[in-house]
Amino acid sequence: MKEIILTNKKHGMRTLLLFSLLELLAIVGCIALGVIAEESASGQDEPFYIAGCIACGILMCIAWIPLVGLRVLKPQEALALTLFGKYVGTLKGEGFYAINPFCVAVNPASLTKLNQSGDVGKHNGVTDDKLKLNINAIPDKKISLKIMTLNNNRQKINDCLGNPVEIGIAVMWRVVDTAKAVFNVDNYKEYLSLQCDSALRNVVRIYPYDVAPGVDTTGDGVADDGSLRGSSEVVASRIRDEIQARVDEAGIEIIEARITYLAYAPEIAAVMLQRQQASAIIDARKMIVDGAVGMVEMALERLNSGGLVALDEERKAAMVSNLLVVLCGNHDAQPIVNTGSLY
Repeated sequence: MKEIILTNKKHGMRTLLLFSLLELLAIVGCIALGVIAEESASGQDEPFYIAGCIACGILMCIAWIPLVGLRVLKPQEALALTLFGKYVGTLKGEGFYAINPFCVAVNPASLTKLNQSGDVGKHNGVTDDKLKLNINAIPDKKISLKIMTLNNNRQKINDCLGNPVEIGIAVMWRVVDTAKAVFNVDNYKEYLSLQCDSALRNVVRIYPYDVAPGVDTTGDGVADDGSLRGSSEVVASRIRDEIQARVDEAGIEIIEARITYLAYAPEIAAVMLQRQQASAIIDARKMIVDGAVGMVEMALERLNSGGLVALDEERKAAMVSNLLVVLCGNHDAQPIVNTGSLY
């Protein structure tokens, strides 16, 4: 389906004035001819007055029909028109248009409400969380060409290591081809929402939540450091490309995709937190031990170089042990004064 832009229909004001004037003239003519016919004494002109009244009545009945084809569009709005089932073109841009009164605007997604900017509302006291239809609403067949933000619900997906994670994305999109959006898919809003969920699942399963050894996330056969938490820009770009490839046939352009929420699933969040805490404790202990060993070495070098005291190997071992206990302990050391001898 190829989009056809109608550019010669922006004469709504002229049509309104012209046919309103014709309607008014028909009413005035009908009244005037009736009055003249009643006041006329001779009946020879009566057929002429009757024919004139019939003509004015017919004009009154049909002069309003072109007014049905008047359409007003605001900026960044469009109307896809069909005439007896055939697509005839699309109106784009702000203006006052006059079209064939028998043309019908088509927008199968007019009643579809997504969790996105400009499309969220309450209907009969019920809030639209993701996708609902309100059959009691007055349908608006206009197609918005504005940039919309779709915020799908969070999904629980297993990463490449099998760990369940919860992730949510926000997708900025807009309609660029109204013919494809209306006629190539049944409901372009619902179609976009489902494709976002599918693309997100396909991309997330390639990456681990955090950096893991021996994982290839780029498909080049070489392990890398890609992860959902550390490579959010790369992951978002791949999600955008994946969605765009799926919605080209629907006439939709994906401008940007961003990760809005990322966390381990509740059932393993506590265990993963303990693992992170253990890793942090081990790293801290390594740093403490490295620092303590360096301080002990410095103390022994200072004692030997200054000649303050001569220590044999046994005394050095005792001193090293005491210093490491003091420096690596979690609590403040309680000094004990030894007044005796080691021997």
